[in-house]
Amino acid sequence: MTLKLPGVGQKDRGPGPEATLQGVLERITFENPENGYAVVRLSVPGRRGEVTAVGTLPGVQPGETLRCNGRWVRDRKYGEQFKVASFVTLKPATLHGIERYLGSGMVRGLGQELAGRLVKSFGLDTLEVIEEQPERLCEVDGIGPVRSRRIRDAWAEQKGIREVMTFLAGYGISPAYASKIFKRYGPDTMKIVRDNPYRLALDVTGIGFVLADRIARNLGIDAASPHRLEAGVLHVLAGLAGEGHLYCPREKLRADAAELLEVEPPGVDEAITRLARAREVILEPAGSDIAVFPAALHRAESEAADLLSALLAAPKLTVPIKVERALQWFEERRRLRLAEAQRDAIRLAITGKALLVTGGPGTGKTTLVQAIVEILAAKGRRILLAAPTGRAAKRLAEATGREARTLHRLLEFSPKQMAFERNRDNPLPAELVVVDEVSMVDVPLLRHLLEALPSTCQLVLVGDADQLPSVGPGRVLADLIESGAIPVVRLQEIFRQARESLIVVNAHRINRGEANLVDPGSRGGDFHFVKRDEPEEILSSIKRLVTEWIPQKFRFDPMSEIQVLAPMHKGIIGTENLNAELQALLNPRGQEIRRGSRSFRVGDKVMQVRNNYDLDVFNGDIGRIEGVDEVNRELRVSFEGRPVRYDLSGIDELQLSYACSVHKAQGSEYLAVVLPLHTQHYLLLRRNLLYTAITRGKRLVIVVGSHKALHTAVRNDRVEQRFTRLAERLRKGG
Repeated sequence: MTLKLPGVGQKDRGPGPEATLQGVLERITFENPENGYAVVRLSVPGRRGEVTAVGTLPGVQPGETLRCNGRWVRDRKYGEQFKVASFVTLKPATLHGIERYLGSGMVRGLGQELAGRLVKSFGLDTLEVIEEQPERLCEVDGIGPVRSRRIRDAWAEQKGIREVMTFLAGYGISPAYASKIFKRYGPDTMKIVRDNPYRLALDVTGIGFVLADRIARNLGIDAASPHRLEAGVLHVLAGLAGEGHLYCPREKLRADAAELLEVEPPGVDEAITRLARAREVILEPAGSDIAVFPAALHRAESEAADLLSALLAAPKLTVPIKVERALQWFEERRRLRLAEAQRDAIRLAITGKALLVTGGPGTGKTTLVQAIVEILAAKGRRILLAAPTGRAAKRLAEATGREARTLHRLLEFSPKQMAFERNRDNPLPAELVVVDEVSMVDVPLLRHLLEALPSTCQLVLVGDADQLPSVGPGRVLADLIESGAIPVVRLQEIFRQARESLIVVNAHRINRGEANLVDPGSRGGDFHFVKRDEPEEILSSIKRLVTEWIPQKFRFDPMSEIQVLAPMHKGIIGTENLNAELQALLNPRGQEIRRGSRSFRVGDKVMQVRNNYDLDVFNGDIGRIEGVDEVNRELRVSFEGRPVRYDLSGIDELQLSYACSVHKAQGSEYLAVVLPLHTQHYLLLRRNLLYTAITRGKRLVIVVGSHKALHTAVRNDRVEQRFTRLAERLRKGG
C-alpha cells in the first residue's frame, strides 16, 4: 500500500523564485521521524488562513516560530505550498505561541492545561523562568519541588536534543536517530561525533557503518583513516555475528571489508593487526586460515567450553536412589508406560552429571522432563527450570507444575550493572537445572548459564535439533551434539496420541524430506494446506482465515490465539505488509502514535524486537498496547499482565506482531498458526524453517501457498553453516 504524501511523487507546477516565509507553527499534519520529512501548517502575519509548508523539518514543535527559505509551488492536488529548503527555529514571542509550544508534548510532564497556567503566571517570561529560574515554577498551583525538578530536567534534555538534532541534521541524520545518539552520549554528543563518528556504528543501535561513514565523509575524514578502516572491519564482523557467526576467516574478512571500504586489502590487513594489538579482535589458527573473533564472542565461546568441561569433570552430589523403582513409581503415578529411550534418558539424568535430550514433536520430551523433575524432587533435590523466552518458560511451568523462568530472569540480570548477578561468585541455589528450547540459546547466554552453575550441579538440556538455530551467534545445540562431550538421547518414537495430530505427522514427514503432506480437506483436523499460487491470492486468503474462518469455526481469538508466521519481512506476503493489512482489519481505529509510516494503536498486538534490560523485556516478547500518554509522550504496553512504559525513542524497539518471522516465533507455541508459502520467499525456503513454523502450532496449522514452494522448502535440507569452534573446543576439553 503506497502512502501518497503531499509534494512527494508528484510534479510541482510553476515553482516561484527563492523566498523567505516566517510564521508560527500551528500543527503538524504529517511527520516521518525516520527522515524528518513533515507537512506543517503555519500562521503567517499578513496572510489569511494557514499556510502549508513541506520539507525536511526535523524536531519542529507547535508554537515555534519558523523562518523558512525555499520556494512557493503549486501542487496539482494540494494547491499552493511553501517547499522548504532550509529553516531556523525562533523562540515563540507571543503568549499564544508559548502556550502552544509548551503544551505540544515536547516537554515530558507538560500538557496544555499546565502550559496555560504557566503562561498565565509568567507571561512572555515563561521560557526564561523555566530555563534560568526553575525554582519559581513552585509559585504555580499544583507544582511542587518534585514536579518542578522534572519539568526543569525535561526542558534541559529537550534543549540538548534540539541542539544535537540541528547539528546532526546537517549530516543527514534523522530526528529518530538523533534522539538515540543523544541518549547514548548526552552533552558530549557533538564532541564525540566530530572526533570519531565511527563510534556511532558500534554504540548506537540502528546506526550502521554506512551512515556513520557518510557523516565522517561530510566531516572531511579521509577514506584511508585508521578509524575508518578499523570501523569497517568491526562492521563486517558485527554483520556476521548478526547472521549467527562467532568469527570470520581472515581471508574472507579481508576481502569483504576491502569491498565495503573500497580500499586495497593491505590496508584492511593493517587494520586487523591494529585491532588485534588493541585486543578488540582475537586471532586464532583455524585450519589453513586464521579465525578473527570479536573479543567478546571469543571470550564467550572459549569460557563456555572451559566451564562445561569443568562442570562435567566435577563430582555431583550423590543421592540414594533406586532408579528402576523410581521409574516404576513415576509410571504408576502418571498411569503411563515410558518408552525405552525415555527410560534410558531418565537413568542418565539421575545418575550422570549432564544430559542433552533432543527429539521432534510428539516424541515424549515433556513426559521425560516431568519424570526427571518429579523423581528428583521427591528426593529433596533443589531444582530450577528455565527457557530462553517467556512463552517457553510458561509452557515448561504448565508441564511440570513448578515455577519456570526465562534464563535472563533466572540469572538475575541487573540493568544498573549491565551484568548477571548470578555468576561464579554468586551461583544459583540449585542441584539440578533443566533448560528447555536449547536450540534458541546462543553462545553468550550459554556461557552466563554455565558460569552460574555450582560445580556439583546436574544439568539437563532439552531441545529439537531439527529446528532453526538461535538468532544470536553460535549453534549451541548442534555443537554440543557434534562435540560428543555430553551424553545425548534422541527420542524418535512418535507416541500414539501424537500420531492422531496431523501437525505432528506432517512435521515428521517434512523432516524426512516428504512433501506429500496429509490434509484432511473439508473433514476437519488440525492441519490444512490451502493451495494459492499468486501472492495476492495468498494475502486475501490469510486475511479471511484470520478474521473470519478460524474465529468462526474454531472460536479462536484473532488477537491472542492466532499467529501469522512468514519467512520474510518484505513483499506483499512479508511480515511488514501482513501487519499493516491485519491491523487495518482487526484494529482499524483508536488512539495512536505514528512512527513514520507505522501506526501503533491502543489494542494492537506488538513484539519487542531486541533485549531491553532497563525495561526487563526481551527479544520476542509479545504484548498488547494498553494506552497512549500524550502528555508524557509514552506508550504503555502489557506483557503477560506486566505494564511497561516506552518513550518515543524506545518505540523503535516495538513491531506490530499480527504477523512475525518464523525466527521470532522460536520457543513460542500458538493455538493456531497461519503460514504463507510462496516462491517469492525462495531464499528462505528451507526444510528446517518450514519444520520450525509448523511445530509452533498447537491445535491448528494452515499453510497457504503453492505446491512448488512447498516442494522447494522440503527438498532444501541445506543447513546454514556458521563459523563456530565450540564443538572443537569441547572435544579438546575446553
